[in-house]
Amino acid sequence: MNITNAEMKTLPLSALHNNEGQVPGLPANPRVIRDEKFRALVERLRKNNLTGLKPLIVYEHGGQYIVLGGNQRLRALKELKAKDVSCLIVPAETSTDVLSEIVIIDNTNDGEYDWDALADEWEMEDLKDWGVDLPAWTEEEPETEQDIINRKMQEFNERMAAGEISEEDEEYQEFLDKFKLKKTTDDCYTPGVVYDAVADYVAECYSVNRADFVRPFYPGGDYQKETYPEGCVVVDNPPFSILAEILKFYRDHNIRFFLFAPSLTLFSSSSSKCTCICTGVTVTYENGANVNTSFLTNMDSEDVRLRSDPKLFAAVRDANEKNLEAMKKNLPKYEYPSCVVTSHKVSRFSRLGIYFSVRVNESISISALDSQKETGKAIYGKGYLISEKATARREAAEREAAEREAAEREAAVKWKLSDRELALIKKLH
Repeated sequence: MNITNAEMKTLPLSALHNNEGQVPGLPANPRVIRDEKFRALVERLRKNNLTGLKPLIVYEHGGQYIVLGGNQRLRALKELKAKDVSCLIVPAETSTDVLSEIVIIDNTNDGEYDWDALADEWEMEDLKDWGVDLPAWTEEEPETEQDIINRKMQEFNERMAAGEISEEDEEYQEFLDKFKLKKTTDDCYTPGVVYDAVADYVAECYSVNRADFVRPFYPGGDYQKETYPEGCVVVDNPPFSILAEILKFYRDHNIRFFLFAPSLTLFSSSSSKCTCICTGVTVTYENGANVNTSFLTNMDSEDVRLRSDPKLFAAVRDANEKNLEAMKKNLPKYEYPSCVVTSHKVSRFSRLGIYFSVRVNESISISALDSQKETGKAIYGKGYLISEKATARREAAEREAAEREAAEREAAVKWKLSDRELALIKKLH
């Protein structure tokens, strides 16, 4: 390929046209650019004014300039409403074979990057902004919604452990109401201790091995594509909204099952080929929902339409009580010396109308006390060690805060018992 006679010239954008196959024998531009990358290209050209850095390669045909190299840049420049651009004009006598070669070569990236060198010497965000296609390993895993929820919950737990907030705190309750994943009845994730109680019952009652149990109902799972080994038993808590569909699938495929089910709609979900075990035991699931729970199975005799089971009821009830006990948080309370201040403590002064300040030369930022580091603990949100003078002001502010809180309590309306109510109390044993 030889285009040494090409002429460099600045042309108005209105004279340039994308290669769409207008030149006989020359294929249309083979590369496309997706929306996200196109927007990035537009932004890159806008920010850095790179319009003249690399000229477009064009060929004059029928009174028009057809872009052989730089079709996407032409689109971007039109988006930016640029007026003109530097162009390398290929001689009119150039053969279509050479024109085709120009199109392919301009759209081909030879060689490869030394990614280790790039990682050491260049900022990945800059490379991304410049349009470099980064390998997957350079991309940070995006934080999922569940990651965000877990992180927030951990932060709240740490703040409660530090004594900065309680479970009744308005901010914490707002998180539970608005930011925690809203789970429907289809997301009634079974507490482990409850599942174990049911699984042990199934293993004993039907003389089956827990190693043969299958649990296909998990976030993102597809029970119809699950592998069901011969002789397996599905023991799980399925989505209640498609329970009838699930039962039909397992019956059609001769798969044994023992499934959690809502007591209220137990009979409407079952059939003559399925036994309803009516336990009606309340289970508190991991999303906090209290569901009156029974079970459906095809492992009983086919002539048993429904039955009760006190043993299963007792096992699930006891397991649920254990789970509720475990859910109660017994978090330690943290107390810091007066010379350590946190934003939570200073915010209390604002609420009570108390002015308090610490100067830069009176404070040192800390993330944990040395005694905390030994046990892997830390100050939530960091804190400051403050000087003796600042500590004295802080202690004075604390005394004033205590007085104002006492005054608030004193000012509260206090309801009294009537003589009649007092007389009633005396009669109580």
